[in-house]
Amino acid sequence: MSQIHARQRLYRRSRQSLVHGFDPVLTAVVGLLLFIGTLLVWAATRDWYARNGLDGQYYLKRHIINIMIGLVLAYGTTVIDYRLLRAYTPFLWGAGVLGLGIVLIPGLGSEVNGAKAWIALPGGFQIQPAELAKIAIIIGMSMILSERSHDSDGPTSGEVLQSLAVAAIPVLLIILQPDMGTILIISAAVVTIIAVSGAPSRWVTALLLIAVLGGFVAVKAGVISEYQVNRLQTFVDPNADTQGAGYQLRQARITVGSGGLIGTGLFDGPQTNGRFVPEQQTDFIFTVAGEELGFLGSGAILILYLILLMRGFSIARRTNDPFGRLVCTGVIAWFAFQIFENIGMTLGLMPMTGVPLPFISYGGSSMFATLIGIGLLQNVHARLRG
Repeated sequence: MSQIHARQRLYRRSRQSLVHGFDPVLTAVVGLLLFIGTLLVWAATRDWYARNGLDGQYYLKRHIINIMIGLVLAYGTTVIDYRLLRAYTPFLWGAGVLGLGIVLIPGLGSEVNGAKAWIALPGGFQIQPAELAKIAIIIGMSMILSERSHDSDGPTSGEVLQSLAVAAIPVLLIILQPDMGTILIISAAVVTIIAVSGAPSRWVTALLLIAVLGGFVAVKAGVISEYQVNRLQTFVDPNADTQGAGYQLRQARITVGSGGLIGTGLFDGPQTNGRFVPEQQTDFIFTVAGEELGFLGSGAILILYLILLMRGFSIARRTNDPFGRLVCTGVIAWFAFQIFENIGMTLGLMPMTGVPLPFISYGGSSMFATLIGIGLLQNVHARLRG
């Protein structure tokens, strides 16, 4: 009975802390990024769709709906004390694996750009289980590595192996799709969580070596589709695929560079309005910022991202709970690598992997997942003194 009363007191205290518990800077930064993203998605689609007799507000309306659903999910993530999530972690992880399995079933999964990674929903919507699997992996690994049933400051080898198994099963299912961009992001989060958990450094070194070897074997064994191989070849030689990925990279660079210092102005980008960059409302949304907002506007977006990551790191550093610290660390690593990968591929500094820009790109699954990630950060912040 005493444990029940203690949990009830913890729950009441956590609900009260939510009233004033959110990090105001983190909230404001995310709000600004969502607002900027909405304008950029609209700018990327409005004129071209209107000129072709289509609804120029189509993507704008759907993007706003995605944001509203994502905000509801983010708030829902803050309602239950994150320390009580341990009890639900197996169910969350199981749901993530189930979703990844469904997309591989013929007739249920939808294929886009060579990856069978989506589940079609009524109303023309789609959901990508791999995005939500990121959260399941982060929470599952954090739960195992934060348990301290021994006197050591770090996890045992057995606990590290268990946490890696939690990540390995979803990753193997994602490889079968295949979606190499998501695998890279998950790998970055996995290595970071292991490193912060206090595990011996040999684990981090071994994981990095396995990642490099695994990528080489995947290319040689044909696991990676031809479409993705062409993207990797384009990173090495931009002239390798002049009609496909090479064209996309070349146009992306031209579009970003044409913005100059202050940009052409919102909705006034010739490259953007002509849709010279494929997927410019999703994976290549940063090209719209580069052309229409210029160097100053793009720089402001990068500063907002930097503030977001710093606030997340501050929350992770200030919490005394190992589980909360690892969850925050995993979310920060996920955001940081995905931001770097997306902007890097736009500028030709990273291979093209088809990952969206967090909080800005059009895409429901990505928006839901990233806002849930923010909900986890706010949840930990709200209970810093709990």
